[in-house]
Amino acid sequence: MLRLREKVALVTGGNAGIGETTALLFAAEGAKVAVAARRQDAGQRVVEQIRQAGGEAIFIKTDVSKADDCANAVARTVDAFGKLDVAFNNAGVEVFGKPVAETDESTWNFVNDVNLKGMFLSMKHEIPEMLKAGGGAIVNMSSTYGVIASAFGGCAYHASKAGIIGLTKAAALEYAKLHIRVNAICPAFVATAMVENFLEETRQTDQIKALHPVGRLGTLDEIAQAVLFLASDASSFITATALSVDGGMAAI
Repeated sequence: MLRLREKVALVTGGNAGIGETTALLFAAEGAKVAVAARRQDAGQRVVEQIRQAGGEAIFIKTDVSKADDCANAVARTVDAFGKLDVAFNNAGVEVFGKPVAETDESTWNFVNDVNLKGMFLSMKHEIPEMLKAGGGAIVNMSSTYGVIASAFGGCAYHASKAGIIGLTKAAALEYAKLHIRVNAICPAFVATAMVENFLEETRQTDQIKALHPVGRLGTLDEIAQAVLFLASDASSFITATALSVDGGMAAI
């Protein structure tokens, strides 16, 4: 049984990594998918994969730090498919390297504009359309580093991901009786190109793996399956939750 049959889903940052894997999984589970991202070539490639598999999808060039782009992404999705049922707000950036006193304001603004303000702007425009549809499910991408801290020099990243959890819980309570569920997902280190670049730069692959009690990084499919669970009716009694999918890392 397809878990997202007759649903319409919007995936931001859907052109690579976790976003791409989740968009493909949503489509395989019956959803019509709007892929919103900055890189058109990569995003269109995901759309073509969905179409070749018999699904329906569109690409929308989107920078989530811009209000007009977020509004356009939602409007284009509804124009194409008639409604919005599911949103996976996944677009984000990772910047590590300098402690608080050495982090410049431009870095702080860049990270929080994309990660935190982008999350707010996305939900601001998604929620009204979900209300029109009679409800929906939103899954926001946070991080284990929104729950715990590190000394990797990522103060802006930590702050943005912790802020996403607070924003998620507030929105969940505001719209709980209006049939919109809002949850966050908190992965630890996952085998994505972004993480691999970080490990290469820091030369700490063994140390990073050791942070996870299971002794390895997560996989893209493991995260996508967790997002699907929160987006589907299988989690119908779950809202305002920050779900750790981290191999036990946050428990250390």
